[in-house]
Amino acid sequence: MKIGVLSDTHDRLPTFRRAIQMFRRLEVAAIWHAGDYVAPFAAKLIAADVLPTPVFCCYGNNDGERKGLKGVLPGIVDGPLTVKLGGRTIVMHHFIDWLKPPEIAPAELVITGHTHQVVNEKRDGKLMLNPGECCGWLTERCTVAIVDLDTLEADIVEVHE
Repeated sequence: MKIGVLSDTHDRLPTFRRAIQMFRRLEVAAIWHAGDYVAPFAAKLIAADVLPTPVFCCYGNNDGERKGLKGVLPGIVDGPLTVKLGGRTIVMHHFIDWLKPPEIAPAELVITGHTHQVVNEKRDGKLMLNPGECCGWLTERCTVAIVDLDTLEADIVEVHE
């Protein structure tokens, strides 16, 4: 089972839209967004009435219009979000430092964002994943991840405008 993972879209619609289109082409089983949509108009790209794919999402530190985001993404949480999917336990929060060790302990996949830096490494049998920034504002690289839950491996993919 493959899932699409992104974070830090920061209202940059062209790259956000291309990432979602790629996830659709690849027929991912779910989309995970680790926060910093910023405004509800951007979050509409992954709203339930737009995508047939399940979306798991949490707020980031730049998501100031929380009431509007909750209206578009009713399942959005402050984090951490823990879900069992494809036989794996997945934990997601916007920033790794916001996760406590007991929240990480049961996870096989830990998804974060916030730093805009790619992290794709195994630590103590867990895949620690930050897909980088989908917006490309800080690093000039618009990146997302495709995770194979069967092998617990992730590919970082560049998204171009």
